[in-house]
Amino acid sequence: MENKSYSESYKAAGVDVTSGYRAVELMKTHVQRTFVKGCLDGIGGFGGLFELDLSEFPRPVLVSGTDGVGTKLKLAFLLDRHDTVGIDCVAMCVNDIICAGARPLVFLDYIACGKNVPEKIAQIVSGVAEGCVQAGCALVGGETAEMPGFYPADEYDLAGFSFGAVNKEALLDKNTVEESDVIIGISSSGVHSNGFSLVRRIFDVEHADLNAYREELGKGLGETLLTPTRIYVKPVLEVLKQVRVKSIAHITGGGFYENLPRSFPEGFDAVIRKGSWPVLPIFPLIQKTGNISEHDMYNTFNMGIGMALIVSPEDAEKTLSVLKENNEQAQVIGHIAKGSHTVVFEEQV
Repeated sequence: MENKSYSESYKAAGVDVTSGYRAVELMKTHVQRTFVKGCLDGIGGFGGLFELDLSEFPRPVLVSGTDGVGTKLKLAFLLDRHDTVGIDCVAMCVNDIICAGARPLVFLDYIACGKNVPEKIAQIVSGVAEGCVQAGCALVGGETAEMPGFYPADEYDLAGFSFGAVNKEALLDKNTVEESDVIIGISSSGVHSNGFSLVRRIFDVEHADLNAYREELGKGLGETLLTPTRIYVKPVLEVLKQVRVKSIAHITGGGFYENLPRSFPEGFDAVIRKGSWPVLPIFPLIQKTGNISEHDMYNTFNMGIGMALIVSPEDAEKTLSVLKENNEQAQVIGHIAKGSHTVVFEEQV
């Protein structure tokens, strides 16, 4: 059947609807990689369909998360590399969902651009699909909006939404956290997707040679900064099967000072031992180049720890073992103590 969906007038205004159709065709193979049990329809419908298995979740609590990539996208524009930021988009949503003890089930993306270049859109979606595969959730839908005059022709914004499920009795409860509980930190892959407004100013990325090799990094600055956010869903789910995890914190914007207190009740502090984990070389470089105080570094960046799990002391060894078996670098980075609901740093003895 002839496709009559074409408008010369709309194209003259800067929107080519046929580019949208082409982008959908190019992304289909990426989307299909993410399909899991529960998906009821392919891409192209008006809504993404997913059947919740009530035998697995007899008392389901739906846990949702939404976020974007932020100004890290500027690095993708400058390097003309668009196949990794989708992983960041997924990670920022699903890493939040796992903090409730929930398993992410579906993901939807939203791409707004100045000009729809189908091949570029397909690259972006390939990263989203890879993130979904890493998280074990399905990319059930999304939207690409061509908005000439609102965004520059070669730029775009990327955001996403996800929901997961957990049985009500398995919801993590921060109020179970007690004095002397252990904080286990799982290493990050880099800056992840937070603090990039500061990073961009420090390195003046619009004028820097992002591809130049940097000895302290072992690669170029651009490649280092564009490293995708690590997705912790599968290893953390495995820990939850084998260990009674009391609470989880995703270390994102606001760093240690903002995120850790969200994972334990009033009347306690998180006592963190500096030097108890490997700090990636990008962080000292940021601090030195920007003359940033130590407090501001820990209040802005993840400093090498992307996720923190709080467990009883007797469960620490098992937690570390399960994480190691699932290819995560993790270590005990501190403990819970009586206090004023803040983060206290101490030097490692």
